[in-house]
Amino acid sequence: MKPIVCRLVAGQLVLLAGAAHGQTARPVDLGHGIYAAIGVAVGAGGASGATAVAVPQSNTFLVTTSDGNVVIDTSGPAGAAIHHRSLTAISSAPIKAIVLTHGHGDHTGGVAAWRQRATDVITQRSFVEFLQYQRRLAGFFAARNAAQFGGAARPAPNTPAAAPIEPTRTFDDRMTFTIGDVSFEVLHTPGETPDHLTVWIPQYRAAFIGDNYYDSFPNIYTLRGTRPRWALDYVESLNTVLALDPELVLPSHGQPIRGRDEIRRKLTRYRDAIQFVHDATVNGMNAGKDVFTLMRDVTLPPELDIGETYGRISWSVRGIYEGYAGWFDGNPSTMFGTAAMAYGEIVKLAGRPAIVARARELAGSDPITALYLTDIALDGASNDLPALETRLAILRALEARSGNSNERGWLRAGIRDAETRLKR
Repeated sequence: MKPIVCRLVAGQLVLLAGAAHGQTARPVDLGHGIYAAIGVAVGAGGASGATAVAVPQSNTFLVTTSDGNVVIDTSGPAGAAIHHRSLTAISSAPIKAIVLTHGHGDHTGGVAAWRQRATDVITQRSFVEFLQYQRRLAGFFAARNAAQFGGAARPAPNTPAAAPIEPTRTFDDRMTFTIGDVSFEVLHTPGETPDHLTVWIPQYRAAFIGDNYYDSFPNIYTLRGTRPRWALDYVESLNTVLALDPELVLPSHGQPIRGRDEIRRKLTRYRDAIQFVHDATVNGMNAGKDVFTLMRDVTLPPELDIGETYGRISWSVRGIYEGYAGWFDGNPSTMFGTAAMAYGEIVKLAGRPAIVARARELAGSDPITALYLTDIALDGASNDLPALETRLAILRALEARSGNSNERGWLRAGIRDAETRLKR
């Protein structure tokens, strides 16, 4: 077994380099009989340390009551066993309900570990359709997730498929239920996904807010691909949580937030940052600016700078723009394809060696333009040695300076691709 190394990355406990078997995540006692296994994430992408790419594994929360326990989010398959072992050491009472904040696999992957014969599984009504959407594109997402997180694109032969998750109780906008001496409310709060919900325990003034808040600008667009995530859904859902006036906020990634004032400060700043990027994008669209200009120009003022270690403002700008208007940019040639279709003609005009030489010249001062030039140089000659060597050096330099885990994931995917082609 390889050693396990823990690092704090973007406010999350990250489990790196090796298998998770036999490890434990020490539960956090949040008071009122609420316990959290704070998110382990299994490292991937060929590196360790604070800059590693980590496969997300959500926090798992255990709420104890006088008549059994309630689990809120179950982590992914890798994290679930660790969380289950740690939390059941606190209480082995029957699991009366599992509440899933949304249908992403790093929250639902442990349902089988927690579910018992009489356990209710509670989701928002759109959960089933959202899972069907993900299953419909299973091959696409397998390849994209493998690239982004550095794993295998498809399961090994004879790997059993995960059992479908079938909720026993769903709701539209709001539902209340009581287990033992604790009353729960679940509220529809779309944002990260259309089926996203918040769990509210009024007597403890505790809100479990899933992925609608974490310690970075949100993934309003995720590079692995997704349906539009509407910025204004995030804003309204954060307003819903703020209106509850919670004293304890429990995101499904990262650390709890305590105290009314600190919660209001953090959630308001987060909401206002999203609103600012949305409004700046829409204003730019209405002023006739193209999406790439807005991706370059829209930045947050210092008082709203919440970091970009996971989501990225420029990607979110494009997600907002194309969510509203689609892919056509008004240029007639775009109706027929992309400018890349003419790369071969550029190679004929300039010559492949000259394009590669220029890419090398620009690599230090303008690596993005240099990377584009390697795209051109490799058109029609995907294994050209000088072009691949230049591209690999550029990708490695970009990866070394990146502060965004998703960006690093895709840069490392490009590095692996270039390394593979160089071996042929």
